[in-house]
Order: sequence, then C-alpha cells, then structure tokens
Amino acid sequence: MKSLVLAEKPSVARDIARVLGCKQAHKQYFEGPRYIVTWALGHLIELKMPEDYDRKYETWRLEDLPIIPKHMGLKVIRQTSRQFRAIERLAKRPDVKDCIIATDAGREGELVARWILQMIGWTKPIWRLWISSQTDRAIRDGFRQLKPGAQFERLYQSAVCRAEADWLIGLNVTRALTTKYNDPLSAGRVQTPTLAMIIEREREIQSFVPVPYWTIRAKIGSMEAVWERHGGHRLFDQDEAKRLIARLDGQPARVVSVKRKRKSEPAPLPYDLTELQRDANKRFGFSAKKTLSVLQRLYEQHKLVTYPRTDSRYLPSDMASTMTKRLLAMKSGYEDAIAPLLAKGKTKAAKRVFHDDKVTDHHAIIPTDERLDLSRLSSDERKLYDLIARRFLALFYPPYEYETATVVFDIGGETFVARETAVVNMGFKAILGKEEANAQPTLSHLADGQTLPSVQLEMEQSFTEPPARYSEADLLAQMETYGLGTPATRADIIERLVETEVVERKDGRFYPTKKGKQLIELVNEELKSPELTARWERELEAIARGKGNPKQFLANIRQQTEALVAEIKQSEQVYKAPNLTNLTCPECGALLKERKTKDGRMLVCSNVACRYRRRRDPKLSNRRCPQCHRRMEMHEGKAGLYFQCRPCNIVEKAEETKRAAARGSERALLKKYSPANESFGVSLGELLKQTLNEKEE
Repeated sequence: MKSLVLAEKPSVARDIARVLGCKQAHKQYFEGPRYIVTWALGHLIELKMPEDYDRKYETWRLEDLPIIPKHMGLKVIRQTSRQFRAIERLAKRPDVKDCIIATDAGREGELVARWILQMIGWTKPIWRLWISSQTDRAIRDGFRQLKPGAQFERLYQSAVCRAEADWLIGLNVTRALTTKYNDPLSAGRVQTPTLAMIIEREREIQSFVPVPYWTIRAKIGSMEAVWERHGGHRLFDQDEAKRLIARLDGQPARVVSVKRKRKSEPAPLPYDLTELQRDANKRFGFSAKKTLSVLQRLYEQHKLVTYPRTDSRYLPSDMASTMTKRLLAMKSGYEDAIAPLLAKGKTKAAKRVFHDDKVTDHHAIIPTDERLDLSRLSSDERKLYDLIARRFLALFYPPYEYETATVVFDIGGETFVARETAVVNMGFKAILGKEEANAQPTLSHLADGQTLPSVQLEMEQSFTEPPARYSEADLLAQMETYGLGTPATRADIIERLVETEVVERKDGRFYPTKKGKQLIELVNEELKSPELTARWERELEAIARGKGNPKQFLANIRQQTEALVAEIKQSEQVYKAPNLTNLTCPECGALLKERKTKDGRMLVCSNVACRYRRRRDPKLSNRRCPQCHRRMEMHEGKAGLYFQCRPCNIVEKAEETKRAAARGSERALLKKYSPANESFGVSLGELLKQTLNEKEE
C-alpha cells in the first residue's frame, strides 16, 4: 500500500519525490515503492460563483442583492481541471491507503489541500507534513514526524471562514457599488480601510499650511549648541528671535551641567515577512509583492531560507543546536564575519531570540543549513538573502555600545544644549553594514561651572512640513499595526488597489486617484474602519486556536452582508466616473471610458451590460523598427498579423501563424511557472486566466 502525497506546487513535489525515492516520473505525479507524490497548482478548487447557483446572476442587478447562498458550494477551476482529475484518479487507486498533505504550512495551504480532498470525497486517513524549510534534511525529518490531519481541523475551519467571509462581503458590496453607480467599483474588508488610510493622509497633506519658525544656534569654539525652552527649540515669533540674538550675542557661556551616559543596544531580532518587505522597500525600492516573489525563490528553489509567510521574529528553543550548521553553510559568502565566530567557539545566538511562547505557526525567517553558492543567485536574490543573512549573523555579535554626552549652557539667562554621541564598540552594527564615523569627541573636556569666552549666535528660518505620503514600507507598517490582512496577503492587497485604479504609485509613494476619492465617499462607514478587519482577524485566529465558533462567525457575516448592501441601496450619494470620454459606444450609444492597461490605453463601454471595448492606442510589439529602432505597432489584417512603424512607414508581416504564436504563449507560460522562475502565490490557473485576458484584449 502507498501514501498519496499532495504538494502545492510542481517544484516542491519534485523535491519531495526525490527525497522519498519516487523515481518513476509521470506527467502529473511521481511514484515510488511507498509514495505517490502529486501537486496542486495553487488553488484547484474555488467557491462557486453566483451564476453557479442561478443563471440569472450572470447579469449584475442591484435588485438581486444580497446574494447569500444557504450553503456555500465548491467547484473545480476550469483552467486547472486536468490536474484535479489526475489527483482524483490517483486518490481512487486501490493501493492508496492514506493522504499526506504537504502543501504550504499555513492557513491557505491547508485550504488548498482540504478543498481538493473534499471534492474528491476522501474518506481515508489524513496526515500532515508541517515543515519550515525545503531542505532535504527538513523534508526527511518532517516525514518521520507526520502529524494527524485532525490536529489541523481548526486551522481549516478558520481558512473556510476567511474565504466565505471575503466572498460574501467583497462580492456583494462590489456588485452593489458597481450596479448602483454604473462603474467597476471594488471594496473589501482589507482593501477599503487601506485605501481610507491613504486618502486620510492625502487630506492631511492638502489641508496643511506651512508655518515658519526660527532656530538659534550658538557657536562656542568648535562646538555648537541650540537654544531650548521647555524642551523645544523652535521659536514661532521672529521678533522674539531677533531680540534674543541682539541681547545674547557675544556673551560668555557658562556650563551648567555635563551628563555622560554609557548605553548599549542589542542586535535586532530576525525578520518576519512584513519587516523584511519594509526593509527591502527602503533599501532597494522593492515592492512588497516583488519581495515576496524573490523570497519564495530563495525558499523553494534555492532552499536557502526558512518559510517566508511568518509573523514571528523568534525561534523555538530546540533550534539552538542548529546554529553552527547554519553558520558553516553560509561561510563561503560571509567568511570574514563567520570565521572569527567559529575560531572562538562563539556560535551561540543571543538568548532572547529563543522564545517558544512567541513562535506562532512558523518561526522567524533565517538561513537554512543548505550550502550557500552566491553565484547561483540573481542580483535581486542576493540582495534579499544578504538582508536575511546579516540580520541572522548579528545575533552572534555583541551589543552596539556608545556614549552620549549632553552639555547644558547658560548664556545670558537662556538655555542652550549641545549633544554628542561617541561609539565605544560597533558590535553587531559592523555586520549590518551600519558603520558610523567615530569622530573625535568635542565635549569631553567640559566640566560643570566652566565659563567659555564670548559666543557667536546665528538664526535660521525653517518651515513646518506636512506628513509624507505613504511609501510601501510605511503602508505595510500601518497595515500591520491595525491588523489589516496577513503577512502573506498584504502585498496582493496593495497591488489590488493599484490595479483597480483607486491609487497610483509615483516615485515610491502612493497617491489616491479621483476614482479612489469618490469610492471612499460611497463605501459603507463600517468597511472604512480598520477595526472591522482587525476584529475579523482576531476571531479567525481564535477559531484556528480552537477558541472561536466558526458557525457563529459566518452567521454574523451573513447579517453584516445584508446590512451593508441595504445601506448602499438606500444611499443618495452621487458618483461620476472620472475617466469618461466624449466618445460614444457604436453598439449601445453609451459614453466610452478610457482605461490604462499594461498594453496601453483602452476604450470600454460605460454600460456594464455592454461588452464593447477597443484600443485607443495601437498595441506595441517587442519587434523593433529596423530603421529607428522604436517598438513597432501590432495590427491584425486580412493577410494576418503584421507590424508597422508609422514614422518610418515600414510594414513587416509576422513570420508566425496565430497558432504558432499561441503555442509560443503556452511555452512562455510553462517557462514562467518552471522552478527557475516560479512566482510566489501565483497558481497556474491564475497565469492561464491572465493569458486568456491578454488574448481577449
């Protein structure tokens, strides 16, 4: 008898099969003496759509809302149905005794596998592989310590509650807003409060009025002191500043007090996903989604880091014994930092990082014991790995030590303060690359009561500044603070806001669009508040821990859906699509709207029931004009596909037939999904949908 192992992606299945000795490679699975290893492609199963319950829901109508099925059904995703059928056939083999779920060890990974088993009608025993890295050692150890599937039943219930709640709230509110105001308007429990934060910040900026203030500085030999009163150094009265300058200039400075303090700062804890995304955005300008994608390659393809989608920054105590192996594996890339540790036997990480009570489903992101070969990594992979590696190495180094000196001067009865920091020991900061100039101290020779000769004063004018617009790092921090989404979903939420054209990204900052500003006025007040999502996440976490009631949670969601839709129906708000043009639709006569897509500007009918759309700009190909080297336009004529450069009046016929081009698209899709290029969190079904949409355009 054999065990059916269900992985989430082909690349993971391939590694598991190799470790388990499954040498018979088939198109949709690997087989060995004891195991059959197959895979999903992300989600193979999804919740039924409204039209699956009743064909009348294919047409969006406000009067049909809310759509609240008594029992939520499941269906096989059409684009990936072939793989589901393959799993179904394997599951029904008489020599299969049980199933080992080997999908990602988290809430969504559990949902991927359980929905497949539910659709198959699985009744045999279930086991769970729960590992935090994809190294051969971790896989072998995980299979030796399989956990009963029943142990993760509550996690599955939590995942189902999340999926159904998002369907009920998101689908109904989005349909209600879209049909009420005749424009695609998307809302949801996470994206809406995130949009509200961006718009609130924009309001603060637009309403901000700069106020001038003045700072008085005293030059005392090689030192500089700043005037202070009640702990503040800003003067908002220019006349008073001038009077102080006139009265104090040239007077001696008496040292009132000299305070010196020796301080130390411990190494920071390792990364969780959100903080890594924030640092990668600050250091390299990576979007949260890009960080997630690169990190997944380091985890699955290169096996150099532990599980990415974690919200913990601590390690379990039993990992202390693995530190030396991890350092040895990293040594080729960090010889200067690791060699002294190994030579002195200082391979014990800071004790405070080992905290069992603060480790959730997964521990912090750290390097694995897989041998490091930097030459195999791309530039982006090296950058991200370096952040993780140096944060990990910092745990083995002493604290950063420094001394602060604060000197208070009295000049004509007014207080001036000089501050200085001197580095005593760089400690872990030398590893993090945050070296600081250890300048010669200028305040060390001063003593209480000492009088210094006449000083020179200068006045500097500045203006108060508005708060900055959110960067991706800022937005991730705010989402984490308010419990909006999970580490794994925040990147997709941010991208969703950009794709639906309610915010735009400019120079690494987020600006709300006219559409976004109007949407936030139309959407329900309850959905704008981050407290709703924070409460949901607390309840979902309680369900996963066995302390919540999933039936009560979903009953409350159904009541909430009815209230939110009723509120939209009764609203008297007015909305005007910001992208309406003066052009009319040739099919129904409604005005056309202009939309920006990755393939250029499109004109689409403003009538939701009408499907008319056309390009406003010709589609540009990757073919270059042989004369001016600009990208050539792509056109479909009677003779087939051709390319044109209008400025040079050059036309070239496409060499490939449409069928050959389609085959090329399929090959490109498979290449994109191969282990070398696999993107995090993107199923083949999603990629196929994306390709089909591109062909339609």
